[in-house]
This record gives sequence, structure tokens and C-alpha cells, in this order.
Amino acid sequence: MIKEKILNKKMGIITYAITPPKKNNTTEKIVEISKRHIERIKNLNIDGLIIYDLQDEVDRQSGKRPFPYMESVDPAIYGEKYLGNIKIPKIIYRCVGKYGIDEFSKWLEHDKKDDRFSVFVGASSSKQEVKLKLNQAYDLKNKLNPDLFLGAVVIPERHITHKDEHLRVIKKADKGCSFFVSQVIYNLEASKNFLSDYYYYCKENNIHMKPIIFTITPCGSEKTLNFMKWLGINVPRWLENDLMHSEDILEKSISLSKNIFEELFDFALEKGIPIGCNVESLSIRKVEIEASIKLVNDIKQIIDKKLSI
Repeated sequence: MIKEKILNKKMGIITYAITPPKKNNTTEKIVEISKRHIERIKNLNIDGLIIYDLQDEVDRQSGKRPFPYMESVDPAIYGEKYLGNIKIPKIIYRCVGKYGIDEFSKWLEHDKKDDRFSVFVGASSSKQEVKLKLNQAYDLKNKLNPDLFLGAVVIPERHITHKDEHLRVIKKADKGCSFFVSQVIYNLEASKNFLSDYYYYCKENNIHMKPIIFTITPCGSEKTLNFMKWLGINVPRWLENDLMHSEDILEKSISLSKNIFEELFDFALEKGIPIGCNVESLSIRKVEIEASIKLVNDIKQIIDKKLSI
């Protein structure tokens, strides 16, 4: 179970991530979408299902958003009401700035007796107006529901310029975060540099490392690639060239993603850094969603093979 894997800082945690349907859909349409989600997910051999909470990140980027932002169904409601038949542990993302203190507190105290998992996400930029700051959310969690298994976002690409992402992780761990999930990675060097600094800092300061779950995703079109770049995902020039000049951009992206994660896993395994993998589809195109399901199974095989050696 993911609870034990997090507590014991195990290698190879695998999750799959989805985005809830748009809030303006009819109830019938939301039920229809949830049935498709259940059909795809129910047979996956994963430790947890991540359900994203979206926020408009227009303040963070100056360029035009490739896909329009539309508010989605609350991830906690979607997981409980529409995906209740899936017994996989659900990790609920919370963009905390969207919620007032009363609303957030009420959610924290809901079903306190159950094992619950969440990832708190802060503002997308310093310009964004928020109702609740990330540190306030941490304080409320520790006061109202200290048993909530809390995760946080890690951005390896940020380490390229600031070189302090490992310190951010340690600071968030001190706030009560027991695992970390990255944004989509396509820059292997940035991820290895972050892990290296994290490993040696923890070793020198006698700090137990927390599980780091790296997110990968298929990219099946130029539009998806542009959306990834708009989101701030660092795509090296050589990799972008390989994708754009390949005969099949989707298959090429799957191959590149598997190679990136496998090399990252080997790097972490040698040092005993507990890393795992989260797979998502940034696109709603059926072919890319199906590719993400296949990617989960491929990653599972890679991890099982590495851990059995």
C-alpha cells in the first residue's frame, strides 16, 4: 500500500494522474466521463491515483495559453462521488490559494478517521492573488488533521537557475510533507542535478530522504508540446528537435520518457534515493490517453526488473 511505501521510503511508487471533468458539464456527461476513467484505471497496477486541482496559470506566463482554462469539478468530490468504485488510494491535489480558511478547514476535517492523501500547491506566481497562502495551509493541516498524508510539488527544472530545489524540499518536509511529486520532466540533467544535491545534503546533515515521484507524459502533437512549454516544462532543444522531426511524435515521446525515467531510476537506485513515477496525459485526445496507460505498464515492468536484480 502507498501508505506503507511512503512511511518506509520505498523505491518504485507508481501513480497515475487524471484531471476531473470540466465543471460546466452536465451531471450525465460527468458520469459518462467518470465511467471512461474507471474503465481505463481499474486494472492498472498502481499504488495511487492522483486527481489534479487546476488553477489558471495565466499570471505565470506571458504567452497565449494553447488550451483555454476552464474550471474543473472539485477533485475531492470527483474522487469520492464519481470514482468511489475504484479502491485505489486517491491523492487529492489542492491549489490552496483558491480556498478560504473556512472552506479549506472544513475539507481538512472531513473523514479524519480515514487514511487520506493530498498534495498542496501554492500560487503559480508571486503576482497571483490568493485567499490562502501555502504556509497557512500547512499550519491548518498540522492543527486540524495532522494524520493527513501530505505531499508537495517539486520542480527539478527550477534547480537549473536557483540551485536550491533540494532546500525547498527539505523545508517543506519540515512543514509535514512526506512525499513529493514533480511536474512533467523532460530534462534529465536537471532532475539528476537536483537529486544529487538532495542526496549529498541529506547525507551530510543526517536527514532521511523522502520519496520523490517523477511525472512523465506522452506528447502526441505539436500543440501538446507547446502546451507543455507554456506550463513551464523544460524541453531541451535536442529533444524537441527529435520529437518534431520524428515520423511518429507520440511513439518517440514514449520512448524518450521511458529512457529518461530508466536512467533516473538507475541513478537513484545506486544512491538509495527513494524515487517513483507518476504518469499522466496532458491531452484529452484518446490516442494520448491510451498511450499514457501503456506507459504505466511499461514503467511498472522497468521498476520491477530493476528491483529484482
